[in-house]
Amino acid sequence: MSLIEARGIDVRQGRQRVLHGVSLRLDAGEIVTLVGPNGSGKTTLLRVLIGAIRPDGGSVTRAQGLRIGYVPQKLHIDPTMPMTVRRFLDLPARVSNAAARTALAQAGLSDVSSRQMADLSGGQFQRVLLARAILSRPQLLILDEATQGLDQPGSAAFYRQIEHLRAELGCAVLMVSHELHVVMSASDRVICLNGHVCCEGTPEVVSAAPAYRELFGTGTGGALALYRHDHDHGAEHDDHHHHHPAHEDAR
Repeated sequence: MSLIEARGIDVRQGRQRVLHGVSLRLDAGEIVTLVGPNGSGKTTLLRVLIGAIRPDGGSVTRAQGLRIGYVPQKLHIDPTMPMTVRRFLDLPARVSNAAARTALAQAGLSDVSSRQMADLSGGQFQRVLLARAILSRPQLLILDEATQGLDQPGSAAFYRQIEHLRAELGCAVLMVSHELHVVMSASDRVICLNGHVCCEGTPEVVSAAPAYRELFGTGTGGALALYRHDHDHGAEHDDHHHHHPAHEDAR
């Protein structure tokens, strides 16, 4: 079943066409990654999908009563303002202690409720944002470059958490990233955007597409370095899919 579908989206800012003729659909339970260089219209497209921007052309159809959870790019909180994790989860609407505990656990955090937001590591902070996004038990989880500023192991651990969440909540996931090295192999589809949809398909198909290589060159060897559970230590090791010490720490 299609949760959300955009058809022929056009967005202009002044004389500039930011998006032209963009169509995409998200089905229940699938993970889709949207990649593209800076200025390619990724965030604009997200804002159209969630209804924050009305497109100049085209249409967006959402499933009735669609619940969307949104994880922004790194949120800036005034470090001098006292704000515990538990209080943060009550914004904008109060939630029960049980719901807060469950959401934190699902985001891969245990006992951080009483910690100050300003004292969290980058990885912990992003997981708190994730916990807040899943409090409403979304059918669609949208992440806008949610791992910006995290190192590669931190990004990999965060994306693995998203895989677990998809399995646990049954939600669809739309991730936006220009960090090509962490586009994960769990993506059912990758959509490559540069004002329009250049190419889309499985990660393997997109990484081999001429339009993708034209946009991103061969800085990543001309291919997406896909995170797989057996990718880290190379196939020559027998134990390569059992132990990932570098990836266990969300920080």
